Amino acid sequence: MNHLKGLRVVSFNHFFMGPVGIQFLADIGAEVIAIEPIEGAFQRNWGGANKTVDGQTMLLLSGNRNKKSLALDLKDPNGLAIARELIKTADVVAENFRPGVLDKLGLGYDAVREIKPDIIYASASGYGSDGPYVNRPGQDLLIQALSGLATITGTNDGPRAVGVSAVDHHGAALFAAGILAALLRRERTGEGGLVEVSLLSAAIDLQLESFTCFLNGETPDDVRQPKPLSGWYFGAPYGIYQTKDSHVAISLGKLSILYDSLDVAYDDRISDDDAYTRRDQAARTIANAVIRFTTSECEARFAKHGIWHSRINDYSDVVVDPQVRHNKSFVTIQGATGSDITLVRHPITYDGAVPEITLAPQPLGAQTEQIMTELGYDKQRIHELLSKGVIRASVEFLQE
Repeated sequence: MNHLKGLRVVSFNHFFMGPVGIQFLADIGAEVIAIEPIEGAFQRNWGGANKTVDGQTMLLLSGNRNKKSLALDLKDPNGLAIARELIKTADVVAENFRPGVLDKLGLGYDAVREIKPDIIYASASGYGSDGPYVNRPGQDLLIQALSGLATITGTNDGPRAVGVSAVDHHGAALFAAGILAALLRRERTGEGGLVEVSLLSAAIDLQLESFTCFLNGETPDDVRQPKPLSGWYFGAPYGIYQTKDSHVAISLGKLSILYDSLDVAYDDRISDDDAYTRRDQAARTIANAVIRFTTSECEARFAKHGIWHSRINDYSDVVVDPQVRHNKSFVTIQGATGSDITLVRHPITYDGAVPEITLAPQPLGAQTEQIMTELGYDKQRIHELLSKGVIRASVEFLQE
């Protein structure tokens, strides 16, 4: 996929939002050079469920495909000089350190713009580039708590976080979108610019519908989900209900039709006009009716009446789901260590095709020699920098 062919991104990103956002650009053809510390970025040393594939963490495998790896000590003047030389060749510089960290190294926006006036400089942070929380650690769970997301996902029993790093993922998408918008402007005007995305802003944006409802008109007393409904601003039946053998999700629709499908007695029915104002009573009636049937029986009844619904899949169900398989959402490739790895594919098709994975997540410093040679360093100088710990290269190069 060559939509961004010829575009070079120098990435000072770690953990998740930054790497995943830049991975999106790498998938569609950008050359991404990921600069990491000599000991490796955070994602190489931590990952979910204590799982690894030949020492590769799940966090590394999630956000680092189609990228070249350059291991560099930015605290050493020689390492910093290499980074500045590389920036001269870049179209985009992206980073997600805490605000001010790269400024202290001489790699902040103003300094980089002096090196490359038309650069697109993209900065991701937890809370923004300034403000009262600027020095707080920015991490998905903390942002879910602060932004209200954990509250609206919870119930009367208490708050509950979303089961994935939803804010990181949304922030990554915004990060990529902002960079693409800035690149389009540069294509038209020749002007570079600064793109800034924060996890906090991403979390608020993720709740756009909910906050719009909250901020306009009468303010609700509670924004937690009333069981078994799935959202404080939705009327019945919108929610997840227990069946005789599992659970089923019932989406938007008329109560009257749903009642017919479940054989609800007329004396127990709430009118369609009261689906929000009397939603608690309506939801209880639906729950008492649904639990009399198996999930398959509910699906048959709902399909007959045109009710929007779905069975609740666990991950084992998702990976064998016929639509998921048809969409080829998962792909198994040979990893950089030789073992197979299964990844989530790029989520967009272009002219009917999904971008291929051309480079598995790479070992630390795998492309150091290649990049240094391109910048004009000879082998002797590369070995000298290696011996001083300024850079780190692949095992193959070290054995030469």
